Amino acid sequence: MCLPGTFGDIYDIEKFVSSIDGVVKVVKSQPSELSTKDLAVLRIPNRVTEEYIANNIEPVFKTKGNVRLATYFPSVNMKRTRTPENEERNSVGCFAMFGSLELQPEVREVVASIVERLKTLSRKSDSDAVYLTQSRWDNSLDSLKYLFPKTYTKELIMPMDKKHKFLGSDSSEYEKVIDFYVCSESDVFVLAISGLFYAYVPGKRIGSGKTKIVVRVDSASAGSEPGNYISRYVSKKTHMAYSCFC
Repeated sequence: MCLPGTFGDIYDIEKFVSSIDGVVKVVKSQPSELSTKDLAVLRIPNRVTEEYIANNIEPVFKTKGNVRLATYFPSVNMKRTRTPENEERNSVGCFAMFGSLELQPEVREVVASIVERLKTLSRKSDSDAVYLTQSRWDNSLDSLKYLFPKTYTKELIMPMDKKHKFLGSDSSEYEKVIDFYVCSESDVFVLAISGLFYAYVPGKRIGSGKTKIVVRVDSASAGSEPGNYISRYVSKKTHMAYSCFC
């Protein structure tokens, strides 16, 4: 496994490498003995079976000597599979995703400052602070702010001296990471739309015991039971994170 260049700007590489030692061998750059000229690139769906590896990856590896695996997500399904073989794979996978990463101090500091400011704003009033993952304010959000006056985006709540680096970068990686960790540490997480981000956040929250995860449902089908609004990842314990945190 070779780490991308931006990985070390966001996460502690040494912590990551040591945490998965014995499971996956990680190198910080491509070994010199490997050539990129004859490199086979395989697009592999997330969470494949051992049979898939044996049939689709091993033959190419034996022929070429090295391969590059480009993972894609055919769906945003993070559901737990309960066969013994899959439980072991789930355990390794969810640890790599939710238990092996530690932010670099500066990124951690920005996340902590945003979380603390939101909590402070909530304590100073009766209406809770709302954090939106949208980077900058848009007029379409005015109606939401009318209902919840203490509604903020990163642009409105991030420390001034950090905005240029974390919001002015050509890459959006910093913004995605900040959103992920702020949403993972909030008192309540509300899923606005489906997507990969909204499958990863519940996994991180489950690992830290923050299981107040609310989903949007049609009012006519939801009925009056509050439990109908709780994510099935939690109410049914279907998220793969339960494989390693429970």
